[in-house]
Amino acid sequence: MTGSETKRSGSSTIGAVRAVVFDLDGTLVQTRIASWEVFEPISRRHGLGVDTPAQYFELFRGNVFTSIRALCSTDEQARAATADFLSALRADYAPPLVPGMHAVVRRLASECTLAVMSSNAMEVLRRVLVDNELAYCFAHVFGGDVAPDKRAALRAFLADAGSGYGRRCSADYDEAGEAERPDPSTTVLVTDTAGDVRDAREVGVRVVGVTWGMHSARELTEAGAEFVALWPQEVLSHLLGDNAAREPSDACAVPAAAVPAPSPDVAGCGCGCTGSGSGSSEEEPGERRRRRRREAVAETSPALMAPGVSATNGTAAGRADGHRSAASDDVLDAMRRICRG
Repeated sequence: MTGSETKRSGSSTIGAVRAVVFDLDGTLVQTRIASWEVFEPISRRHGLGVDTPAQYFELFRGNVFTSIRALCSTDEQARAATADFLSALRADYAPPLVPGMHAVVRRLASECTLAVMSSNAMEVLRRVLVDNELAYCFAHVFGGDVAPDKRAALRAFLADAGSGYGRRCSADYDEAGEAERPDPSTTVLVTDTAGDVRDAREVGVRVVGVTWGMHSARELTEAGAEFVALWPQEVLSHLLGDNAAREPSDACAVPAAAVPAPSPDVAGCGCGCTGSGSGSSEEEPGERRRRRRREAVAETSPALMAPGVSATNGTAAGRADGHRSAASDDVLDAMRRICRG
């Protein structure tokens, strides 16, 4: 969809999208269990009175840090609870990516400037985006420890003349031509919470809600979302229209993933148990999730690289034709041996 094109959504005309801003928790990553496990000890330690996941989820009806301050009787208690929460997130929070969002992000990065705005710490944002090989899809990241108010972060994003420059799934920023600065009518926040919807609408930014996070479709719509997605792919359909079906030809293209090999501890006994190695049941939940994420990335990252690209330096490697990776050659050699046998 070019800058001059529009598409229809219901009875309203939707303009071209130049920038998409993603919330992290509950939007890009699955947060309910992982986030509650981090917050529950903080609530007990500081006497916040949040004893159930349902009570915790209520804090996200507004800005979560504002909600935490409201639970505290003094500013000192609020500062201590907030600092401990951010520290615990940095150390123990390792949520899995929402299924389907990897492809959605890469497809949008090929056409729009992408940003992340989250109440979470910058260290967490970096860990999640790097571990899921999405870091270079995003041109801007605003974490809760540097920009706790999303309204202020959105205004800063819109005011910066450089916000129109994006990344196309590589480390460099757009350098050719002159980027057009996003404005509220061409900027969309994608989020799972009614509080974020209200903040964005106050700034004048459009909002797409998602139902797999904290709040329901009805709550998001009542807060002002122009559309609520039931599945990740609907985000693409709503924002790109018919162009959502067009495959990007640049670095953002997602190659077919190979089937990962069984992990060594499972393959060792053939019974699905994890034994006493790195998968020990004595691991903390956060460390267990981080280990699983590292194992998954190690198993699948070669298949997620573009064909003919080295996993170590991102350049064409080893083959004159540049069409097949070493992994695909291994598969072909194995098939030849089977046929000859």
